[in-house]
Amino acid sequence: MTLLRAANVQLSFGSRTVFQGLTLTLEEGERVGLVGVNGSGKSSLMKILAGAARPDTGELQLRRGARVTYLPQEPVFEPGATVASELSVSQAPLKEALATQAELTRRLEAAPPEAHEKLLEQLSAVSDRIEQLGGWDTEHHAKTLLDRLGVREWDLPVAQLSGGLRKRVAIARALLTRPDLLLLDEPTNHLDADTVDWLEDELDKLPGSLLLVTHDRYFLDDLVDRIVEIQPGGGVTSYPGNYAAYVEQKLVAQQNAEVAQHKRERWISQEVAWLRKGVEARRTKSKARIERAQKLMAEKGFQRPKVAELRVVAAPRLGHTVIEAEGLQKSFGERKVLDDVSLLLQRGERVGLVGPNGVGKTTFLRVLLGELPADGGKLVIGKNTKVAYYDQQRTQLDPEQTVYEAASQGEEWVELGDEKIALRDYLDDLLFPVPMQRMKVGALSGGERNRLLLARLFIEGANVLVLDEPTNDLDIVTLNVLERLLLGFQGSTLLVTHDRYFLDKVATSILSFEGNGRVVRYEGNYEMYKRLKEQAAPANASPAPKPAPKKEEPTAAAPAAKAARKPGKLSYKDQRELDGMEATIEAAEQRKAGLEAQLADPGVYSNGAKVAEVNQALETAASEVDRLYARWQELQDLASGAA
Repeated sequence: MTLLRAANVQLSFGSRTVFQGLTLTLEEGERVGLVGVNGSGKSSLMKILAGAARPDTGELQLRRGARVTYLPQEPVFEPGATVASELSVSQAPLKEALATQAELTRRLEAAPPEAHEKLLEQLSAVSDRIEQLGGWDTEHHAKTLLDRLGVREWDLPVAQLSGGLRKRVAIARALLTRPDLLLLDEPTNHLDADTVDWLEDELDKLPGSLLLVTHDRYFLDDLVDRIVEIQPGGGVTSYPGNYAAYVEQKLVAQQNAEVAQHKRERWISQEVAWLRKGVEARRTKSKARIERAQKLMAEKGFQRPKVAELRVVAAPRLGHTVIEAEGLQKSFGERKVLDDVSLLLQRGERVGLVGPNGVGKTTFLRVLLGELPADGGKLVIGKNTKVAYYDQQRTQLDPEQTVYEAASQGEEWVELGDEKIALRDYLDDLLFPVPMQRMKVGALSGGERNRLLLARLFIEGANVLVLDEPTNDLDIVTLNVLERLLLGFQGSTLLVTHDRYFLDKVATSILSFEGNGRVVRYEGNYEMYKRLKEQAAPANASPAPKPAPKKEEPTAAAPAAKAARKPGKLSYKDQRELDGMEATIEAAEQRKAGLEAQLADPGVYSNGAKVAEVNQALETAASEVDRLYARWQELQDLASGAA
């Protein structure tokens, strides 16, 4: 059954048309991901669907009685709101249902027998409604949600919370409403990777339909069963399946479109040659052919979508010493943030920093950069090390400057290798056309500001990139470009991000901030870090004073959850994983074979540093292949009901 339908929607801001003729239908129980480049109107469409904004033209139809909850990128709270009051707002439908039940119960006691049947039917309906809204244990559930999200002070005014904590309160408020349709616009921004994992599980269990805007590709892979791509200034295209299926379908569609365009261009060239013959082409019986040729030439053919061309200015070669930190100490009052933390950053390494919000990742970066003094320890920066720093608050950008002024910093030319190009052309390649270069930075969207700051940093000629949450607000296409840029970067990178997919693609090792100033380094990408951390958990656990009398606790949360499942019944998420496991194993084996081939190359083998790097990567790749085969067997056993 159709839950929501938007038909022929059009929206413009001044002379700019965001979209026109847009039609979108959502069915009951659907999980839909909304994707598109920055500026294509994803957030604007979400506001229209939520009733928070009105389109210029178009029609919006919502199933009668359906409840919609909308979580914007930047949540809004009433003045004077506290954490507790915001959760009371989310419980208003439940309180209303409970009041209705109490009133029906009172009427039933006083009603004559002939009225009982109707009142009992109404009581049954309202009881179902109460269960749908979370039952009578909602307050306990609310406290559990907030505790898991790291919000523990119920009476604290929301205005006193950090941006990250405000987002968490808004997420809890949205989850507690248990709506028929939940609209989420970038819900993972400001959340650490572990909390993103937890939120994914919560949304997987939530009843009702879901429309989701996020750049987190694992989120889209695990949660949605349809992808809707919004085209800049146009309509939408729907692709069944999750994000991986969408990428495959879109690639096939683009290849088909390119073949069709090639045929079209050949046909046009033939018709142009025919038209040039003159007399024959002007015959009356050829009039229809002439009109068809002119119409075809006037049509807009297929053009591959333009993407931002992020490029890095050549930087000085790094020396033997890049950044070396030994025994760093940092406290704020009695709170210890860094306790005996060491880091040896080498040329070509890409180190991802992970851990809960507020645990000290940004503080660590600022100590390395000299912005904060360490309380103790030793820090050495190589003499050839030149750092470019991406601040997650984007304070380097002046909202009153134009895009061109913010990027130029007094320079009108950019040197990219042997090529020297005008800054205006460089910005145009980054999807900032000349009219947009005259706009104020403050008028840009979050993704556009992000792209501008990255572009500015990459022309500084740095050989060490320190990036604190660079993936926030970026569209998926630009994220892919940034991934390729970092993979090809000849210098070193320190990276804070909650994007698990990004870390899996980019990171060569992970620094895990584990609280109380403790930092542990794990070799490999994010997936390898999770595996190694789970393996280390039993060894690091404190021994219990007495053995459990009957029941043993599982050593890790993930195996415990899997053991609790009924044999032969895979979860939706596990079934998806099993379906794609064969391709995943094949890709992992190809990566392993490629690294083995590199070691056999005399050119590589003569370079000691390169051999060590490839050996380390090969060890990681071999471990990943072993892990995937073990996981495949585990899923097969679960599916078949094997013990």
